[in-house]
Amino acid sequence: MSDNTIMRKEDYFAVLDKVKSHIIDAQKAVMNTANVERNIMYWRIGKTIVEHSVWGNKFVDTLSKDLRMEYPESKGYSARNLNYMKQFATLVPSEEFLQQGAAKINWRSIVFLINQTKDTDEFLWYANQCIEQGWSSNVLRHQIESGLYNRQVLVEKTTNFRTQLANPLGELAEEIIKDPYVFDFIPAAAPLLERDLEDAMVTQITKVLMEFGSGFSFLGRQYPLHVGEKDYYIDLLFYNVKMHCYFVVELKTVDFEPEFAGKLSFYLSAVDGELKSDMDNPTLGLLLCKGKDKVVAEYALRDINKPIGISEYRVSDKMNPEIMDNLPSIEDIENRIQL
Repeated sequence: MSDNTIMRKEDYFAVLDKVKSHIIDAQKAVMNTANVERNIMYWRIGKTIVEHSVWGNKFVDTLSKDLRMEYPESKGYSARNLNYMKQFATLVPSEEFLQQGAAKINWRSIVFLINQTKDTDEFLWYANQCIEQGWSSNVLRHQIESGLYNRQVLVEKTTNFRTQLANPLGELAEEIIKDPYVFDFIPAAAPLLERDLEDAMVTQITKVLMEFGSGFSFLGRQYPLHVGEKDYYIDLLFYNVKMHCYFVVELKTVDFEPEFAGKLSFYLSAVDGELKSDMDNPTLGLLLCKGKDKVVAEYALRDINKPIGISEYRVSDKMNPEIMDNLPSIEDIENRIQL
């Protein structure tokens, strides 16, 4: 029997690591709490400024000077920042909305959103996405520059999710789809085939997952399915832990054709039959095409009884001139690594 009274070196360091993790967790909690309280304070200051905006800009300048004299060690009371607080209070209609998302992100992101969003709906959507997706300030900037709100919220999507899936799954599936998807980390002519560059492109799956959104787990490319006497290969297979379902992605480097939907429908049936458990929801499918005629795509989905979305995708329009001569053909790309 071991003697628990003896403090062994490895046991002590294990305890030390555990205590340190408790301290780090507490420090993060304190920082998060302080962040929320500061944002609430800024919103309340902004609301007060809004209520007295009839006093004009000189009021803000005077208030700034007095606050900086009263609190010389505190930062954030410049006239410019007070005006941001005013805009913050204008964009967020109530403290209830504030508590739901905007209060929980850092002030730098809030200021960026104030400058980059057009209205309250867009501001609040991005603020809530920061919380739900765990975006940093840099990721938020990237998503706004890629026009994510327009691609995911405002765009008219081509899916049959609402007719083929019961709510709330149908609504959730519709909400997460984008059109187009933006893979701006992939060169315009597609990924390269040379070994030293191929490995680098394969590692970009983390950026693919960021574009797809939280909840997606990547299961593999050219995922094999044995159906009857034949083997079939799915371009990209994911699992979404929020919707509890498999998510099949077929990539086409040409414009959409109606037969693509039929083939994807077969893959969804096969995944439902071979992989799906009783605990899983129906498998979803997404066709990513170079382009599409929306009317043709909608007709193609009309009599499909499997949940499918059809979106375009965009890649970078920039290319390193040193590797232009080494680019593979579109057929090579689709056969080799499918993204």
